[in-house]
Amino acid sequence: MSAEERRESVILAAMSEFARGGYQGTSTEAIAKRVGVSQPYLFRLFPNKRAIFLAACLRCMEATKSTFVEAAKDLPVDERHHAMATSYLERIVNTELLMMQMQMHVAVFVAKENGDAEFGAILRRAWTDLYDTCRELLGFDNKATTDFFSCGMLINVMTALDYPEDDPLWGCIELPTGEKH
Repeated sequence: MSAEERRESVILAAMSEFARGGYQGTSTEAIAKRVGVSQPYLFRLFPNKRAIFLAACLRCMEATKSTFVEAAKDLPVDERHHAMATSYLERIVNTELLMMQMQMHVAVFVAKENGDAEFGAILRRAWTDLYDTCRELLGFDNKATTDFFSCGMLINVMTALDYPEDDPLWGCIELPTGEKH
């Protein structure tokens, strides 16, 4: 494997490990083991654990953005919201991507408390890019974009809190077509 291919495998393994253990609870040893490399080799690919985590976070954001772009591709603007929401429910909810999103939020908060403002700035730029992409896909409609992200966050929280599928609160989530989740 080339160094770039190995780097890619480290990012994917890191996403999986960090999604479950968070930044503090994941060791670089666990990531190296999952990839099948030594810890010293891991640090030839990345300067430190923070860099590995940031690469995993950015990949998570890119995967989320790609999900929306792919769902909206070749559709008229008025059909994109539903396609993007459905795609999010099918491809991201109940996956490591959602867990990684949650871990990112916590890590930014902790980094800020520890005086690492740059960490949050990097991830906010990635999140802003995700938001701007969705806003463009939704025809630069601010309300539709806000509604899209608001509904997505509610779904994230309910999923993270393991609301049963038959809980009445799920019925409050209305997809753009008017159908209930």
